Amino acid sequence: MQHADMTAKIAKGNGFIAALDQSGGSTPKALKGYGIEENAYSGDEEMFGLIHQMRTRVITSPAFTGDKVIGAILFERTMDGTIEGKPTPTALLERGVVPFIKIDKGLEAEADGVQLMKPMPELSALLTRAKGLGVFGTKERSVINLANREGIAAVVKQQFEVGKEVLAHGMMPMIEPEINIKSPERAAADQILLEEILKALDALPAGEQVMLKLSIPAKAGLYDPLVDHPKVLRVVALSGGFPRAEACAELAKNRGMIASFSRALLDDLRHQMSDDEFNASLGEAIDEIYEASTDKVAA
Repeated sequence: MQHADMTAKIAKGNGFIAALDQSGGSTPKALKGYGIEENAYSGDEEMFGLIHQMRTRVITSPAFTGDKVIGAILFERTMDGTIEGKPTPTALLERGVVPFIKIDKGLEAEADGVQLMKPMPELSALLTRAKGLGVFGTKERSVINLANREGIAAVVKQQFEVGKEVLAHGMMPMIEPEINIKSPERAAADQILLEEILKALDALPAGEQVMLKLSIPAKAGLYDPLVDHPKVLRVVALSGGFPRAEACAELAKNRGMIASFSRALLDDLRHQMSDDEFNASLGEAIDEIYEASTDKVAA
């Protein structure tokens, strides 16, 4: 796929984006969920080797194709690895799946009710390398815990500053200011975030677009103005810790939002499964998430 083809698929394609980007800190938890305990490996290299085997099994599954999975977010080491002898982004593109790369380096300590992204001193080099491998866009995550306008404004400001650097490299930023779904101020935080994002979008130069990856709002339809905004290529939703059935039920109430699930996609997969069992389980998850992304219901 050429860049224009990838843009069109992400903008209008029926399906969802798989989040396969668990990084160093979350990898042991992801492996444990997959049925591999921490005493089964020694050191980071073995750990990352095992998580790459899991991701390879997902990406090469007959259930994982561009018919329902229009994009996939990769961890940097996954992007730099190979699948069946090909660079991972190439393997995805050959399956009709548009590749993205997680670029943030984790979160700062909480201040003003939010966690900003840590500095990314090597960002330009990473973007250049990713672009050369055929990666279409990026994903960068912050966290919002409270409805603090100053904190939320700082998150949005930082996100769009990073997004502008991504755009300058000819790539598509997927801006992810995640609202903690367990926040006691979730609905108020949703509203403030909507207002701050709309300000930032209005300040973007004409003709530029970003993607947004947001927590499913407490009030269904709240993010409709973002779905309809001409400077937004697509709005995707994270599962945020909801079990898959609940995440899908909530997502289906939100017009124009498609899934970008990680845990809710992979939760039922186990290392010990036969290939047939693995493919069937993954296929069921893909079908359920695809339906919630494409077949909307009244709130």
